[in-house]
Amino acid sequence: MDASLNVLGGPLAPCSRDPLTGWFRDGCCNTDAHDHGSHTVCARVTADFLIFLRDHGNDLITPAPRHGFPGLAPGDQWCVCAASWRQAFRAGVACEVVLESTHAKALQVVPLEELMAHARGAEA
Repeated sequence: MDASLNVLGGPLAPCSRDPLTGWFRDGCCNTDAHDHGSHTVCARVTADFLIFLRDHGNDLITPAPRHGFPGLAPGDQWCVCAASWRQAFRAGVACEVVLESTHAKALQVVPLEELMAHARGAEA
């Protein structure tokens, strides 16, 4: 299997290990054919972004211990669905993204220019 690429064409960097994120819970925004939501955007979430997602049916705030999900707080990084991030972008509440940690498949849903407008360095 080839190494995963990010939206900049380089190797996919980890998004978050605390909380542990990713479709495969490997810390990266890797994906496969079973990931129908395309959890490919590495987002540094804000309160406004989390509330927007919750109000649109995707509650990432409330912990779900039985699924090993701690719930997110502002400042956490998480692999979010590309379509959800774009919906927030269009509503004016998109959060920052880490381009080096955002999977290239996100570009099937979100134009690179939109991601770049909210880019944050991986060192954050």
